[in-house]
Parts: sequence; structure tokens; C-alpha cells
Amino acid sequence: MFDTLSDRLAATFKNLRGKGRLSEADIDATAREIRIALLEADVALPVVRSFIAKVKERARGVEVSQALNPAQQMIKIVNEELVSILGGETRRLRFAKNPPTVIMLAGLQGAGKTTLAGKLGLWLKGQGHSPLLVACDLQRPNAVNQLSVVADRAGVAVYAPEPGNGVGDPVKVAKDSVEYATAKVHDIVIVDTAGRLGIDEELMRQAADIRDAVSPDEILFVVDAMIGQDAVNTAEAFRDGVGFDGVVLSKLDGDARGGAALSIAHVTGKQIMFASNGEKLEDFDAFHPDRMASRILDMGDLLTLIEQAEKTFSQEEAAKMASKLASSKGKDFTLDDFLAQMEQVRKMGSISKLLGMLPGMGQIKDQINNIDERDVDRTAAIIKSMTPRERAEPTLINGSRRARIAKGSGVEVSAVKNLVERFFEARKMMSKMAQGGGMPGMPGMPGMGGGPGRQKKQVKQAKGKRKSGNPMKRKAEEQAAAARREQAAQGGAFNLPAEGDKNFELPDEFKKFMG
Repeated sequence: MFDTLSDRLAATFKNLRGKGRLSEADIDATAREIRIALLEADVALPVVRSFIAKVKERARGVEVSQALNPAQQMIKIVNEELVSILGGETRRLRFAKNPPTVIMLAGLQGAGKTTLAGKLGLWLKGQGHSPLLVACDLQRPNAVNQLSVVADRAGVAVYAPEPGNGVGDPVKVAKDSVEYATAKVHDIVIVDTAGRLGIDEELMRQAADIRDAVSPDEILFVVDAMIGQDAVNTAEAFRDGVGFDGVVLSKLDGDARGGAALSIAHVTGKQIMFASNGEKLEDFDAFHPDRMASRILDMGDLLTLIEQAEKTFSQEEAAKMASKLASSKGKDFTLDDFLAQMEQVRKMGSISKLLGMLPGMGQIKDQINNIDERDVDRTAAIIKSMTPRERAEPTLINGSRRARIAKGSGVEVSAVKNLVERFFEARKMMSKMAQGGGMPGMPGMPGMGGGPGRQKKQVKQAKGKRKSGNPMKRKAEEQAAAARREQAAQGGAFNLPAEGDKNFELPDEFKKFMG
């Protein structure tokens, strides 16, 4: 949703790189580009004006003028101001002192309230609560049935005494649900209310009546993040007519401009508490302004990625895999283990979403978007077409076995060959990292791979160096070597030049990096 805004901001900050100080003209030009980027993203004009004013004021201050890197300081200011207009700190749910806690969902028809009730129920269930979904949308056709289906998928209880489709009193249902929850020991009640295509008096009156009947601890306004500026107008109308405590953004995975999300917290004074970013019930989480700002500025969202990994991977399983990789050059790590790890990653969500949480991934956004999620399924099919012995010892897979596996998994023979080769390469790399070798391909760098083994090889080559047969030349070489040893001793363990050595020059490899 924020791709266009991210691209514009990245291009703006790219122009600042390499500048030792920022002039007034640089600050004005940067502010103008940021203003255009925000307006193109459909951010409300009052929000844009306030944002730009704060950025310019801070950019002209001491924190930028005396900074070692003004461009990075400017990015830091924009990041902090983005966090501010997104609501500042993460807002948590307020729970009642005496259960059940009543959460009322309000919003327009089509905003996704019913589905979101199931997502919120599943999320709260994962937090150790026992939620109850209440069907108070008795106007929309099949709304009660939809909530029942969603609740069943989420594995939470539902209270739906009325059939709906225009039959039943939603206020009475809401009131009775609290007593039902108390009797059935549910500590949270989530009330799904009716919506309308637009703001009208009947909608506001019914929402207000339900509010008065159940006295909710939290009223969450559900807003479709794809409807742009109208989301802000609707939020203001609900705030004035019924009142709400927090905002839930639905359909945040859409391709519309995300200005509503950037505007709504600032305009209404109510924080965004949750965000729904997919069609699955699991695609829902608490809204963190700082993490969203980092995503917009292409700094990634590693905290969310780590949290998702912690939910999916068990510590015991991770330790078991690490020990397999660390022992006997990783040969204990089999294709069965590889398949298990791949399926665990798949449980975290789509590969493209996971990669999008890494810093700097905005630069290869097109490649990430073109990732075929079915490749994981094809790989799983290939591995499952192998015999248990072949999975444990992939070296057994010869030409005839590859043909059989390819036929069983419905792929080309070359795909089987490529998978096995990639597995060996990946196992070798992961084994090296697990044994403390770090990333391969970085010779001579402690903890970055290529260190010990490659250094020994170089020493061995140096010992075997042929000496000149000319006595005079050999004596000159020995004197030069002795001088180098003496200089190294004076320069310390890092072979630094001796103090006052004016003839010292950087090696050619470093000169090209230093310009």
C-alpha cells in the first residue's frame, strides 16, 4: 500500500547523500519533495502541512547543522515525525477489572467488521483469552451465518440467538450476550454491529443504543484503508456521533494509496490499534507506529519478523537443527530436515511478505513481487517423491532415480538435479555458519568465513616460495624480509605503520574504496 510513498521518499533522500552540510535550498527542496510524496499518497492536507512544518523546523535546528551526516539526520527526523503522525507509541487494549471485557466493533458496511471480529477473536485466543463473538448485525443478508463460519474457522465461540436478515433486536442480543459470556466463562465479548453504505441517522442511533446497553470497555472503529480521504470523514462522523477509543485498519494489503492510515490518527486524535493485512485469519496484528514508519522508509520491520518466527519455530526444534548442522560438516542435516524447515517458514506467511520486512528490500520490490509461492510446493513435492533413504543420503540420487522422482512429482528431471545441488550448497553454507565460520566468501575476516582455513593455505604457499639462486639477490631479499618483520613488530598485531613513517601507503585494494 505504501510502495509509491516509499519510492518517492527513497528518491528524495538519495539526493542528500554525500553532502557534508545541508543548505537552506537543500532543506526546502527536500521538504517540497516530501510534501508531493505525501499528497500523492492521499494524506490529508492539514496533516501534510503540520508534518512539513515540523520537519523543516527541526531540519534548520542544531541536530542537523552540527551532525556528522546531515542526510542520515534528516532521515531520522522524517522517521520520528512519521511515527508521531501514526500515533506515537503502540496502544494496547484496555481490559475490564471484572470480566468479561466488552469490545464493540463499529464502521461502514463493507469495511470488513465481521471478518475482523474473527481475526481479533483468533488473536486474543492466542494471547490466552476465551473470546465470544456476538452477532448483532441483523440487517445485512447472511451476516449472522458469516460470523458463525468465521468463528468456527477461528476456533472461538459465537452467540447468535437471532437468524438475522432483518429479524431480531440487535440491542437485546448485545445486552443478553454479556450475561451469556459470564455464565459460559468467556472473558472477552466482541460485538459485531451493523453498518450502512454511508453515514445516516439510523446507523448512528443503533450503534449508540448498543453502546449504552453494554457499556463497552473498547469501541473500535473499523475502517477500510483503501477508501482514501473518505475514511477520515467517516471516522470524524463516528467520533462525533457514537465515539470510539481506537481505530482498526482493514485491507492494508491493498494496492490503493495509504494516506488514510497516515491521516486518521492525527485528524481524529485516536490511535490505530490493529491492522489487517491479508485475507487469512492469521493476517492480523497490533499496529506499531514505529515499525510502520520503518517500512515506509524501507528500513524493514525486523521486530515483527522475529515475533512471527518465535510463534512458528520452537526453541527445541531450532536447537536440534543447529546441532545437526554443526556436526560432521552438516551431513546429519537431511532433505527431511530441509523440508521441515521450509514448511515452518511457509507457516509464517508468504515468502514475498517476509522478504518485504527486511531492510533495503524496496530496491528489489519487483523481483520480490514476482516470486512464485508455488515453488515451495513444487520443492516439497520433489522431496516427498523420494524414498526415505534418498532423503537421508541425497548422494545416492543418480540419473535413473532422478527420472523416477521427476515423474512422481510432475516436474522436469533438471528440476530434481537443481534441487539436490542447491541443497548441498545450502547445507555447506549453513554448516559453516553453524560452526562459527560466518558468511562464506569473506577471506581473512574473523567470524565472516574464509578465515582460518584460507589463512593456513596462504601460509603454506608462503613457506614453499622459491628463493633466488643468486647469493647477492637472496641476501637483499632476506634483508627486506627482516625490515618488514621489524616494521610489523613496531606497528603491533594489526601490522600498522610505525609512528612517523611518512613513506606508508595504503594497499591498492583500499585505495579504490577510499576514492
